[in-house]
This record gives sequence, C-alpha cells and structure tokens, in this order.
Amino acid sequence: MAYITLNKKHFFHNLDIIANKTKSKDKIALVLKDNAYGHGLLEIASMAQEYGITRVVVKSYEEAMKLEKMFEYILVLADSPKTKNDKIRYTINDINDINKFQTATKVELKVDTGMHRNGVSIEEFDTAIEMIKEKKLLLEAVFTHHRNADELTSEWFWQNKIFSQIKSKINGVKFHSCNSASLFRHSSFDEDMVRIGIAAYGCLEFSSAFDKVDLKPVLSLYAKKISSRSLKKDKALGYGASYTADTDCIVSNYDFGYGGGFLRICSNNYTNPNGEKLLGRISMDNSSFLSEVEEILIFDDAREIAKSAQTISYEVLTSLKCNLARKIV
Repeated sequence: MAYITLNKKHFFHNLDIIANKTKSKDKIALVLKDNAYGHGLLEIASMAQEYGITRVVVKSYEEAMKLEKMFEYILVLADSPKTKNDKIRYTINDINDINKFQTATKVELKVDTGMHRNGVSIEEFDTAIEMIKEKKLLLEAVFTHHRNADELTSEWFWQNKIFSQIKSKINGVKFHSCNSASLFRHSSFDEDMVRIGIAAYGCLEFSSAFDKVDLKPVLSLYAKKISSRSLKKDKALGYGASYTADTDCIVSNYDFGYGGGFLRICSNNYTNPNGEKLLGRISMDNSSFLSEVEEILIFDDAREIAKSAQTISYEVLTSLKCNLARKIV
C-alpha cells in the first residue's frame, strides 16, 4: 500500500528556526488542524510534544479532545464547547456567537483587521468586549489574521497598524497576529504567541523579494508497484487513451491515485523527484509511471508537485487521505 514518511529531523530543524525567530519555543502554537495539514494529527502531535511544544491550534472540539492529554494550551478555531475543559479555549468569530458560550468559558476574540473573513469588525470591538464581560466569559487573548503576508505589498503593514490600535484599547490579555509568513516578515518578534502551520511542515512559499528561509519538507509519499508491462510505440495507456507511447518502453502501475489524494490534474503533467514521468490519467487507486522500480517516490516536497497541480502545497497535503499509513523516520 502507498504510505507516507514523516522526517523528524526536518521537523525539528524547522521548529529550531521558528523558535530562534520567536526567541522561545514556548511562544510557538503549532497548527494541527485538518489532520496536521495532512501529515497525521497524532504523529505530528507526538513529535511536537517530544520537541517541547506546549501550545497547539485545531479546528474542532473533536480534534482538541484527541490532544488534551498532550498539551497545556489548545485553541479551537471553529467550534463551540461540548464540555468544560480548562486546557481548551474557543475562538469568537462573530459578535452574535458571544451569547452562545456558557459562563466561564475560556475564549479568544478574533478581530477582522482587513481579511474580511472571520472576526468582529473594528467598529464592533468595544461592544464585543462589553458583551464578553456581561456573559462572564474568560477572555484570554485577542488575535487577528493576515491576508497577504507572503507577498510584498503594503497590506501587511496596514493590518499591523490596525491591530496596534486594537491593542491600545484593552489591557490584561495576550495578543497574537502572526501566521507562518507573517512571523518571517518581522525583524523583531514581540507578541505573546505565533500560530505556525505550513512553516513547521517545511512548505512555506514566500515572495522572492524576501530572504529565503531554510525550511525542510517533512512529508514524503511513496507507492508500491502493482504491475509492469511492455508498451509498444504508438500504443495508448489508461482511461481516455490520453497518453500514446512515442517509443517502446516499460510502464509500471503503482497503488496511489486520486482516491488517496493524488490530484487528477497532474495527469500527463508530472515527473517525480527521481525523474520518473507520470503517464496517462491518474485512476482512483492507480497511477502509471515510466519506471520499473518496486517502490516509487511520488513526491518529497509538496511545493513541487503543487506546480503541476496548479495549486498550493496546502491543497496537495490536505488532500492526502487519513487511511494512508504514516510513519516517523
């Protein structure tokens, strides 16, 4: 069966770079939502715990409960509490949600500084703080999210300016605004926490205008051979006969297809890191390469295969199905 390897050395290398930037590993909140960006929730969580990470960010209550014995701080981005748990705090994404939380629930208030997705507006901020007090919720932090930190535009600066104005309005809470790209824009990081996702996994994509960061991809994906055959010149291969051999060759079929997360747009448009060309259309559970090896490396850097898929590394990684075996190496 196709399987994934997770390189612990690379993961720790990336966390070292991030910790050096934040000046403390205690300020790193590792984003583990969506199965740790496809890497495997518990596998990445176990390595993070070994490294000394104490804070994590997830999407749901269910994800949080799988991790509550491993970490002291868990921020849930898009769910409401099912039971009380002192380790878990919840995001207020909309002012109308404040009254849905039970008294004494730990919360963090998200502020919309320009992304216009989730969070209370600047105009609603004071009202939201009063509502939180009236509801007797435990407000621990105020945070925001950058929409364009990975590109060289003025937007990162004006969102920071707006967030600075918010910071001046309230005392006694923590603040955090940085995602992966935003952290590496700072010359001197000084907030209480950073929410690190794609950088920890080694697939941060940054404008060439910025200094290169020596991050290393953590995830590699391999598939095993099902069969091999001789394909004669001018014979077609696979669904739709979309590939026709231009010479006699040996073609092998491997056990990874779009059912496992191999994006079909890569069909006839991808060569793996070892120079082995993908031939024809990707099937549900199969893909064919110009190769005879028993086990093939599909990719070891999601940024590279994302180019063939006309997408970003995030989509490549989170498309990988949970039933793929994952092992730490």
